[in-house]
Amino acid sequence: MSALAMPLAAPAHGHGPSLSVDLAAVAANTRLFAARTEGALMAVVKADGFGHGAVDVARTALANGASWLGVTSIDEALPLRSAGLRAPVLSWLNPVDADFGTAIASRIDVAVPSREHLDAVTRAGVGARIHLQLDTGMARDGASPSAWPALCRAARHAERLGQVSVVGVMGHLGCADVPDDPANAAGRTRFAWGLEVARSSGLRPPLRHLAATAATLTDPLSHHTMSRVGAGLVGIDPSGSTRLSAAMTLTAPVVGVRRVRAGTPVGYGHDWTAARATNLVLLPLGYADGLPRATGGRAQVLLRGRRCPVVGRVSMDQVVVDVGSDVVAVGETAVVFGPGRGGEPTVAEWAAWADTIEHEIVTGIGRRVVRS
Repeated sequence: MSALAMPLAAPAHGHGPSLSVDLAAVAANTRLFAARTEGALMAVVKADGFGHGAVDVARTALANGASWLGVTSIDEALPLRSAGLRAPVLSWLNPVDADFGTAIASRIDVAVPSREHLDAVTRAGVGARIHLQLDTGMARDGASPSAWPALCRAARHAERLGQVSVVGVMGHLGCADVPDDPANAAGRTRFAWGLEVARSSGLRPPLRHLAATAATLTDPLSHHTMSRVGAGLVGIDPSGSTRLSAAMTLTAPVVGVRRVRAGTPVGYGHDWTAARATNLVLLPLGYADGLPRATGGRAQVLLRGRRCPVVGRVSMDQVVVDVGSDVVAVGETAVVFGPGRGGEPTVAEWAAWADTIEHEIVTGIGRRVVRS
């Protein structure tokens, strides 16, 4: 059999793709954010800590300057309690029929964006700690300005009856990644109005929080008494203003090698054809593992100390890499992305190749990938 038609070598034994998290990077990022604001720091660990492990990221952040934890659903908060974390936790995106009774019993604060949510919380029992949530310009979560005064009055009534404690008012800025966008000033103004309405209703919430990662880095006027930081903890700065430490590295073993002739097509649709005789290697991960399909023909990996292109389409379970004249052995390791210190591609580069944001890349890594 000709060497140019050599079949794939047998797969290597052992683990497949592996994801590792550098908690020292999380610690360093947390300390940086804690130093940027005079208020409290909430470590947002939603979506399994942005794919980095919610409990580990939470524990690390709390040891390095954070004093609060934030998640979306009550279901995301409960594992933090099960892990023994006793810091205050806020959950801010729940359906009206969520288990607010369990939240009360587990000392989980909840956001209240509507009168319907407030009524559901008061029906669940007494002692709920709530953060009234105002839409500050995104037409997304939070009460609209037209509904806000009535929500504040109803919350104050429930507080006087001893049903709830209104401990916070919160909002969110939709354009904080562009610091000079006029929407940010408009959002701050609406939040200030919302606070005044709350005060005029008799509420005195000690916590007021509007800033997330980008605003914490670039907009001190939005800090108030607490800032919520999630992506920044794991090294993502949407504003591009600050150098943070990336915490995630994704690797994959070479499971196959093949020498091909010029003119050999690769993958579904034959989108790529070898222009010359070359060596190809096969990596056992694809779009089911979180590699965006749109990166086919654009992405690169690091193998044997140099960047090599991903060729052909990204399949559900595999990608092909052109290593040129290098003779690579089955079992060698490719670095798909990492901090970039060794020349490997970064999460930011993968996001650019996919025409998306870094958040989508790190939260999209599938459960088949071994966490180490």
